[in-house]
Amino acid sequence: MSSAFTLLTHIRHLTGIAALSCTLMLSHFSNALAADNNTEKTAVAAVSKTVVSSYQTGSLYVDQIGTQGVPIILIPGLSSGAYVWDDLVQRLQKDHVLYVLTLAGFDGKPAMEGPKLSRARDSLLQLINEKKIDRPVLIGHSLGSALAIWFAESHSDKIRGVFGIDGLPVMPRSENFTATQRQEFASSMQQRYARQTPEQYAAGQLQYMRNIAMTGNQYTADFAQRSARSDVAASAAYMSELFAIDMRPELPKISVPVTIISPYYAPDFAALNITEAAKTDYVRSLMPGLKTLKLVSIPDSRHFVMQDQPEVLAARLQEFLSSLH
Repeated sequence: MSSAFTLLTHIRHLTGIAALSCTLMLSHFSNALAADNNTEKTAVAAVSKTVVSSYQTGSLYVDQIGTQGVPIILIPGLSSGAYVWDDLVQRLQKDHVLYVLTLAGFDGKPAMEGPKLSRARDSLLQLINEKKIDRPVLIGHSLGSALAIWFAESHSDKIRGVFGIDGLPVMPRSENFTATQRQEFASSMQQRYARQTPEQYAAGQLQYMRNIAMTGNQYTADFAQRSARSDVAASAAYMSELFAIDMRPELPKISVPVTIISPYYAPDFAALNITEAAKTDYVRSLMPGLKTLKLVSIPDSRHFVMQDQPEVLAARLQEFLSSLH
């Protein structure tokens, strides 16, 4: 396994809270490479949705779906596109106006020069202001969840709440880094990650989807193929910038409800003797001072909860939406 690929595995693993089992998962990762994945589908069935309009705002590419109801902005994670939300779009589009995002550089969208994550946060504010979106709900996955939390720290007055899926205000296992250590690691990570060839990146995405991102194989080949369309350098920059930020000091400024979904896949944690309750407690420790926090564990799921447990996730989301004013 190349050093670049090993680092990629570590980075992508840290994106999810499964970082607690990184050592175990890397071993699992290596052993699974020779596995036969004949059950994988090469494509995901088309979703029935009516896109009202598509446009670009800043570094965000937007598909607007639906015409009535409480507005919702859906933000995908690292190297992902709008397609990760297809199941929720099916469920929500009749009762909500949806703004489904893809960040510049992901899923074949052109990358943009300059800072990535801060520009995405600024573009989110630009979208809300220009389109006059009335206090939308932010739903984010992974990097998208962290971005939603970061936005809420400065702009709680612009939104109704945050529903985050396996993405936190600080990268797991880095919570005790000094600012200097965090920046040095982020810089090294970006340089090594960005040196991958497109072929190495595509291979890494497939292995990641098969062995870390999801519990099953229904979507892995298709998602890996789409993720591999992302710009490698842009993905490296987003990940590096996310790692360099510690949002915890500003969490008390968030005044809107925040629900964080924490997946738990027992086979990944068994060898480390980490229970579901212990993992939930660890996640909670990374969000100090957030008085509006509700933490929800969803078992039998890895990082892509939307694909592993769509019914359970939809139910938890509906509970969240029903609680908002």
